[in-house]
Amino acid sequence: MELLVIGSGGREHALAWKLAQSARVRKVYVAPGNAGTALEHGLENLPITAIPDLVEFVKKNNIELTVVGPEAPLADGIVDAFNAENLPIFGPTQQAAQLEISKDYSKSFMQRHNIPTADYATFSNPTDAHQYLDNKTAPIVIKADGLAAGKGVVVATTLEQAHAAVDLMLVEKNMGQAGAKIIIEEFLQGEEVSFIVMVDGHEALPLATSQDYKRLQNGDQGPNTGGMGAYSPTPFISPQYHARIMREIIHPTIKGLEQEDTRYTGFLYAGLMITPDNDIKVLEFNCRMGDPETQTMMLRLKSDLLTLIEQALDGTLDRAEIEWDRRVALGVIMAAHNYPKTPRKNDVITGLTALSEKQKTTDTFHIFHSGTCMGGNNGKEFVTSGGRVLCVTALGDNIKMAQQKAYQIAKQIKFDGYQMRSDIGHRGISNIRQNET
Repeated sequence: MELLVIGSGGREHALAWKLAQSARVRKVYVAPGNAGTALEHGLENLPITAIPDLVEFVKKNNIELTVVGPEAPLADGIVDAFNAENLPIFGPTQQAAQLEISKDYSKSFMQRHNIPTADYATFSNPTDAHQYLDNKTAPIVIKADGLAAGKGVVVATTLEQAHAAVDLMLVEKNMGQAGAKIIIEEFLQGEEVSFIVMVDGHEALPLATSQDYKRLQNGDQGPNTGGMGAYSPTPFISPQYHARIMREIIHPTIKGLEQEDTRYTGFLYAGLMITPDNDIKVLEFNCRMGDPETQTMMLRLKSDLLTLIEQALDGTLDRAEIEWDRRVALGVIMAAHNYPKTPRKNDVITGLTALSEKQKTTDTFHIFHSGTCMGGNNGKEFVTSGGRVLCVTALGDNIKMAQQKAYQIAKQIKFDGYQMRSDIGHRGISNIRQNET
């Protein structure tokens, strides 16, 4: 079989890498891919991004399955275009993807179906938003309604910061159309976790639990990013919480979509907050796998990903079985200079070549590329091409050992101005220590 993965980031690198391990797969095309996918065994980059061109490629080359990685093609209706040509594709339709495309839609959907989430209000007029804030206290959360690549959230610790965020989005329009409407939301405290499932339209198959780190700097400080690291599984989701999440959030979401004549097929990501009083509330829905959670989960997945996706497309996830490596996987993001504002590009990356060779002979780590391409003086060097550049992902018998392994590898990689948190996994480690005392 030949497959196609849509996207260019670390999530897509990890998905394509895992799909290529299936005994039934000859090649996985990645459109457009990155420097990592270009050199990965069994993968081939495809420099195409336009949906009509992708449809044509799949038809001409008898591609048997397409998997969509990022949110933008979903928002542009790639699944609808493939469905119109009867081409197998895994991902939600444009209508189903409204759960992520519009935070206002998502919040109102949750209200309609009694899915627990933070209190909120929606605004497109800055005067109304400022008046609303005048009657609130900080901290409070300001979110762009539309897609903003993980950077459309401001957690304001003062009302002055909140008012400034409103002006940035609604007056200065620094997020363009994505910020033409905003959500002002109650600030929730607790443990933020990621809960990702595969959905076949009626049933959901839960994947491994994980926790990611959205803030740029150590100690969960600094601006929000698309994610600076993650680990899987997380100790914060006990079997009891797991059952509650499926019962109170996942199943009502799928049922609610069905009631509104929207059949959802694809990955569904619920960003959750487990509060100190044991409530579980939805912070956001994403209609695809998380990044960097995917990198940690694919390193742990022992089952055939292709088979699981086929079962989802066939509507037989209720009979699916999934197996995970018992070890913990932890991924550390190495980001470009000045990320998440205006990341610098074309910085030469050193140390990657030797590690790329070493990872071929071990299952204990893998380096997934996001913002990389080939360049430099001879055109054969790895250089930065995006905000999040690499995700160094490693396995260990516990969170601490996975953390030590990932950082040991990451420290062998260098490029000018790189940013990397040194505490990924600290929350999980602290939780385990507390439970041992």
